[in-house]
Amino acid sequence: MGSATSSANPDTAPSRAALREAAQWLVRLNSGQARPDDWQALAAWRAQDAANEAAWQRAERLSRTFGAVPAGLGMPVLAQAERTAVNRRAALRVLALVGTTAPAAYLGWRHMPWQQWAAEHRTATGERRSVTLADGSEVLLNTASALDVAFDAHERLLRLRVGEVLITTSKDSAARSFRVETPGGWLRALGTRFAVRLLDEGAVHLAVAEGAVEVTPHHGAQRVLQAGSQCRFTASGVQASTALGEQALAWAQGVLYADGMRLDDFAAELARYRPGVVRCDPAVAALRISGAFQLNDTEYILAMLRETLPVQVVTRTRYWITLVPA
Repeated sequence: MGSATSSANPDTAPSRAALREAAQWLVRLNSGQARPDDWQALAAWRAQDAANEAAWQRAERLSRTFGAVPAGLGMPVLAQAERTAVNRRAALRVLALVGTTAPAAYLGWRHMPWQQWAAEHRTATGERRSVTLADGSEVLLNTASALDVAFDAHERLLRLRVGEVLITTSKDSAARSFRVETPGGWLRALGTRFAVRLLDEGAVHLAVAEGAVEVTPHHGAQRVLQAGSQCRFTASGVQASTALGEQALAWAQGVLYADGMRLDDFAAELARYRPGVVRCDPAVAALRISGAFQLNDTEYILAMLRETLPVQVVTRTRYWITLVPA
């Protein structure tokens, strides 16, 4: 079978963002659930920037090396049977290697999609799921999240791989400590209800609704955060805490809450809850938006943006949305 491919300038180095997006495209297109719109969106993404094309070609080369996908993974030439007959183990290896070619600062800790696949508990994009642990504690996983549970005779440990969780701890008859491992350090629950979200570049956001949480950065001073507070921390230390805002835990009720939020920040949050890409033109990025939006209908949220702001929602495909001036 023939194939149609494009060539990237050999001097073009894939950006961190492009490498990450290429890995995400690989996951999506090899899932067995890809639609024609996905392939059209991939073609548009590759044509948008030379760095995107370079990142995709790197992913494609690694895919061929491990047999994860057929050679010439061009949108016009793949039959459905070829798209679905993907060896999962090989795909995991490919994604891991796509990641290792990026700078270490970008990869940080457990950001690649294959980490989600291997996790004990995980959610898809737009999904929320509650898990009851062996000790009676409750964990609510937000969209695109993954974690592992490691309980033994001495401690109760969660390893958050990616995403965001809301944890409500239960008293333990064996008085074992309850800890959460993150890229920035360790959290120890002190009889509490708290949320943890992994951010870019190894940063972590902590919000304490009840009780208190002890934060121990890998290379910084230990600190205890009390109920009604939130903070951001990295491996090097804990930033100053602020009052816990109404929006911090709104996602647990399936709500995206905005109070004078910049439109580009709002678009980035919305993108967490729907497949594909949501971009914001710089010309409208500074517009402000307020309201409580139900996350179970992101199409309605986009329609509301058209009604309330001077913007147009340009839909290249179902998975490629851009907010531009009206």
